[in-house]
Amino acid sequence: MRLVILGGPGSGKGTQAKWLSDYFKIPMISTGNILRNAISEQTQLGKKAQDYVEKGELLPNEIMIEFMREHLEKNALDKGWILEGYPRTAFQAEELDFLLETLEQKLNYAIYLEVSEPVMKQRSLRRSLMDDQPEIIEHRINIFKQYTIPLLDYYQGTKRLLTIAGEASTDEVGQEILSKIIH
Repeated sequence: MRLVILGGPGSGKGTQAKWLSDYFKIPMISTGNILRNAISEQTQLGKKAQDYVEKGELLPNEIMIEFMREHLEKNALDKGWILEGYPRTAFQAEELDFLLETLEQKLNYAIYLEVSEPVMKQRSLRRSLMDDQPEIIEHRINIFKQYTIPLLDYYQGTKRLLTIAGEASTDEVGQEILSKIIH
């Protein structure tokens, strides 16, 4: 099973990705967590990413695409995986499909957790991550809105988009995802 979890800040992407990872016994790849660790360890990726993450900006496509290529090739994830936090743009989604084709893999579904803006703000403020400051959250929500529609349109066009109401309880959201994946 190969899944992408999409949603705005605080939509529950990480929570649902972890739950699905445990359920299907496949690795979860959280780009946000990997980038935060890379920044704290000041790796080469961390140094490139730090300014973008601290301002709530998306990393340039070329950095993210190369990062994902290295990660998927290096870690022999041919049994399946869940991507959380990538792709963020339609261009990245297309590049992911090209990469998967070269790896002889295929994405099963892109799962969009639909959550209202007030709920995104409330949940993000409760998390207390280094980049969860009110003005940064607001900026990240605006960026999310700007890039999400083309991304959702891309996956809708490829018949792989599952839209899930993300404001229900964690268990209810997880069960709704499963009911759509395992028909």
